[in-house]
Amino acid sequence: GAKATSATPSTVATVPKVAQRWRKSTKQLITLGPASSSVEMIEKLFLAGADVFRLNFSHGSQEQKKELLAMIREIEDKYSHPIAVLGDLQGPKLRVGEFSKEFEMLKQGQTFRLDLEEAKGNNERVMLPHPEIIEASEIGHNLLVDDGKVKLTVTGKGDGYLDCRVDVEGKISNRKGVNTPDSILEISALTPKDRSDLEYMLGIGVDWVALSFVQTPGDIDEINGLIDEHLPEGMFRPCVMAKIEKPSCFEGDNLDRIVEKCNGIMVARGDLGVECPPEDVPILQKLIIDNCRTRGKPVVVATQMLESMIESPTPTRAEASDVATAIYDGADAIMLSAESAAGKYPEESVAMQQRIINRVESDRHYRNLLDQTLSEPENTPTDAIIAAARQIAKTINAKGIVTFSLRGSTVLCASKGRPSVPILALCPFKETARQLAMSWGVYPDLPKAGSYGYTVEEEDMFDYEGPIVEQGTDDFDTVLRNACRTALRKGLLSDPNDLLVVTAGVPFGTPGAANVIRVVPGAGPSCWDGICRIDDYEE
Repeated sequence: GAKATSATPSTVATVPKVAQRWRKSTKQLITLGPASSSVEMIEKLFLAGADVFRLNFSHGSQEQKKELLAMIREIEDKYSHPIAVLGDLQGPKLRVGEFSKEFEMLKQGQTFRLDLEEAKGNNERVMLPHPEIIEASEIGHNLLVDDGKVKLTVTGKGDGYLDCRVDVEGKISNRKGVNTPDSILEISALTPKDRSDLEYMLGIGVDWVALSFVQTPGDIDEINGLIDEHLPEGMFRPCVMAKIEKPSCFEGDNLDRIVEKCNGIMVARGDLGVECPPEDVPILQKLIIDNCRTRGKPVVVATQMLESMIESPTPTRAEASDVATAIYDGADAIMLSAESAAGKYPEESVAMQQRIINRVESDRHYRNLLDQTLSEPENTPTDAIIAAARQIAKTINAKGIVTFSLRGSTVLCASKGRPSVPILALCPFKETARQLAMSWGVYPDLPKAGSYGYTVEEEDMFDYEGPIVEQGTDDFDTVLRNACRTALRKGLLSDPNDLLVVTAGVPFGTPGAANVIRVVPGAGPSCWDGICRIDDYEE
């Protein structure tokens, strides 16, 4: 390889202007929409803290999503930092039919029938165009209309109809949603629209796919099968995220099996809060987060996080507290929906989340809570090495842990241990690097070439506009030098004596293996010559 020029102190001291962005461990998943569809706005949201962007396929056309994706990739290139894109599938929407009047007022205790007849509804009946609901409902089951504003209890059931008693009275009007908290419906979580959207996502190359309306582990098998079937030749397989929004996810060992089968989980509290009592939701949130952390899968807390910031430049105290609680619970990421997609203050709401993250993460209670809830390392060499690296980093006060990972398993393992320093992930595949952007404390580097090693002159390293792409060698020293450079470029190192703890699998590039730990000085001159030997490091 080319001989590196000796580093001038000035390059070491100049911290890139986006460095503050890489000081936080909790990730931010930001929904794009009408309020955030220009490249300028997306860049502002990225700089304010967005790590993953969510494209919600419930709204807008497929072409719009492709344009947004292109804008995100443009910003990713400009800052040479991987950004994940999550495509969110709408899932089945169950609704009542239409009424002849504008609305009907249902009274407490009256009877109301749901049937399959096309005629417009009145005060006594309405069409429910979903035979599977009528099929699955038993006497005594509850049905919730319009997010629970009207509650019905099934009192009788016949061929193609349900008779119900009105238990919570209220208005009912055209095409309002219906929730079935008590029954598992015999329908797929993927509607024809979702199948078309999924195929489109696989074609444009989203990094994550989120599945709504997950009722049982079988739903995850179904989407995995579809992905296997429709993934275009040469495209990278996206990660699958299950949205937990139905009570059936908590029956038996369903939750364990769902978490096991997918790559990540979203706590969709909006829908969960309709179907489960509101007081259960915070407890379920903790339960899901603990389950995911035990298995080292990223978990996102979503919906209504800063709801009032859709209209107001500041959140309520309760919302700030809610975001903080999700972080204290140990979530990998927190999400914004309408706040960033359709609200008046998209940038402010992202910045607000980042402020809360920084505040909570600097609180000693946070560290204590994380340490108390760590699961024991599994008895694999990788887990042992990662646990040791975490301990070493803490003892010598290192500035970061560097892990090399082919498919991301080593990095997820490091993230699961919630170390007290950032995890710098170096992967040869851009796609893996993007998928890892969802995980707690992980800052992946965007690989320049399909190789870990590349030899670029010092000055070019900071050239965000025209990055140089060079094939390098997979020689371990080159790789270590690159690790140091990346840490420098992310502003994790500021002093030549700052230390990094490096873990890698040897022979270099063995998938899933980490069996070497090296401690390297971040910018010592000996390091830039490619001879990063620990014994060169003198006090």
